[in-house]
Amino acid sequence: MTDGVATMAAPVARPAYKRILLKISGEALMGPGQFGLHPPTVERIAREVEALYGLGVEIAMVIGGGNIFRGLQGSAQGMERTTADYMGMLATVMNALAMQSAIENLGIHTRVVSAIPMDQVCEPYIRRRAVRHLEKGRVVIFAAGTGNPYFTTDTAATLRASEMSCEALFKGTQVDGVYDSDPKKNPAARRYDRISYDQVLTKNLKVMDAAAIALARDNSLPIVVFSLDEPNGLAGIVQGKGRFTTVEPA
Repeated sequence: MTDGVATMAAPVARPAYKRILLKISGEALMGPGQFGLHPPTVERIAREVEALYGLGVEIAMVIGGGNIFRGLQGSAQGMERTTADYMGMLATVMNALAMQSAIENLGIHTRVVSAIPMDQVCEPYIRRRAVRHLEKGRVVIFAAGTGNPYFTTDTAATLRASEMSCEALFKGTQVDGVYDSDPKKNPAARRYDRISYDQVLTKNLKVMDAAAIALARDNSLPIVVFSLDEPNGLAGIVQGKGRFTTVEPA
């Protein structure tokens, strides 16, 4: 109350989704560095998750491993592809544990669930148990991809989002949506507010790999592409604020 006049706080917009999966690349955790983890960047992303958690959204996560090791690069340098991919999966476990630590430092219960069993550091992937964690308000971080070589973490994210009955897959990138060409190279690149799965595949827009896009299409799973530097933050994006692109059925 101010000068005898009652004031009311502005209503908080309700999130558009109750349960989402957040996909973040390993490179996003490097911050200004060229390799490994940048703790202040990991903490910043954890705070984005905290803000989203505060809205009552159930959150699953998949984090890539490209900041430590990328299987395709190892294969290109002469390493046997299957071995290289397994090394990449182990890198995602390291990133998942770092993110778990940052989120739990904020007082949020978190579980790391790995497709490759390693009981001393995280839980094995059991779908019903993972769903139960989400229902209990825990952030679930899926690690080690699908547990199989030749599949990217984009495909793993789409698979886990479908298995967890997530209402959308949010992919944090370095740009604020999907463009018809690289906006860093082409200032005239056009950003899409909405685009269909088939258009992404036909135009070869590199939102995610083709297997991930096809899996999302087959399960009618919306993909929301946004910038991790978006001024409104992840919580704002989930409430429909800011700039982003939604990949959805035609």
